[in-house]
Amino acid sequence: MKYLPLNPQIFIQNRKRFAAAMEKNAIAIFNSNDELPTNGDALYPFKQNSDLYWLTGIEQQDSMLIIFPDNPDKKLREVLVLVRPSELKEKWDGRRLRAKEAEAISGISTVIWLDSLDGMLQPWIHLADTIYLNSNENDRKANLVPVRDYRYAREMRQRYPLHSYKRSARILKDLRGIKTSFEVEVMQQAMDITEKTFRRLLSFIRPGVMEYEIEAEIFHEFLRNRATGPAYGSIIASGDRARTLHYISNNNECKDGELVLMDFGAEYGGYCADLTRTVPVNGKFTKRQKEVYNACLHLHHYAASILKPGITITSYTDKVGEEATKQFIKIGLLKKADVKNEDPENRAYRKYLYHGISHHLGVDVHDLGTRTEPVKEGMVFTIEPGIYIEEEQMGIRIENNFWLTKNGNKDLMKKNPITTDEIESLMKKK
Repeated sequence: MKYLPLNPQIFIQNRKRFAAAMEKNAIAIFNSNDELPTNGDALYPFKQNSDLYWLTGIEQQDSMLIIFPDNPDKKLREVLVLVRPSELKEKWDGRRLRAKEAEAISGISTVIWLDSLDGMLQPWIHLADTIYLNSNENDRKANLVPVRDYRYAREMRQRYPLHSYKRSARILKDLRGIKTSFEVEVMQQAMDITEKTFRRLLSFIRPGVMEYEIEAEIFHEFLRNRATGPAYGSIIASGDRARTLHYISNNNECKDGELVLMDFGAEYGGYCADLTRTVPVNGKFTKRQKEVYNACLHLHHYAASILKPGITITSYTDKVGEEATKQFIKIGLLKKADVKNEDPENRAYRKYLYHGISHHLGVDVHDLGTRTEPVKEGMVFTIEPGIYIEEEQMGIRIENNFWLTKNGNKDLMKKNPITTDEIESLMKKK
């Protein structure tokens, strides 16, 4: 890992929260993700299962966690399972964690090797009445690949058919949505690295630069500040390409007079940042660009003013839509007649703002959390309104990350330049 060692209290507290939500006399088992092949003998870069990481901080392949709060043996109430280090394998693939190293990361004192698990697990299962198994229940999940969690669940049901089974995901969806102060400290580091990177870009962008050159600057600044890398595929979209929400080709020239929309964020210590800024390639907004940008910035500030504990995402989105309608009339995108005659199921403002305003952020960039119930204190959200105008070949989006507090929210990216004057001033200095 490139990042500095994290406070193990992050993971100790997360496990305590999970254990407290389990049924009496239940055992929970978590698996790492698969190593996936590309072609030949090559593998995709390994990415740890988000739930296992959230509970342990362990990024190593073939790892497992077992939580059994009612195990009669207190030493076996939390067990971390790792691959036994092999001198031969380490010559090829590098060092594997030793027990004491894993304990320092996770705060788990009982570490056993994977090749000895079967003989130990069976007696624990026999003591338990309920088995919690994990699955990916992120609402945005886009495929049905039978990954390790699902294969393991099938094997356990075949081996122990008379136990009661529960879904860990039901608990994790509530817990992971609400961040502890320990987690937010790590997220803040990811956001601070992202801020440094954005400031670097303001002195780099100029007419003629290629989108992929901007992406290279992002990656360089991330790595030199100990980030693992990008939290997601960076979007560097100049000109009309900014209207494509998930544009990742990043292979075009940024031209004089255009805007360039940059959506990127660092991953640090397993946690994500998510920033979007739109800047003039030549360092100076035109009158029209500034008008549209300021309308988007108004929506950003308005959304921040109402995103508080107790509001639902549906109500929040509707309120931002009402404000967007007013702004779009003001800058000439809509007429009052358009609003009067709009389809309630496809409102007029949706022509120019066709995505959600916020999503949960954490270990995953689209993190687990409620989409139907009122939002709660401790949740971290993006706020990212956009305005996309096909007729003018223009797309603008502005995004910061906010931690919900008792009475409102805290902007974790408040140090990032955001106004047109700030952006122009910093770009001029280059």
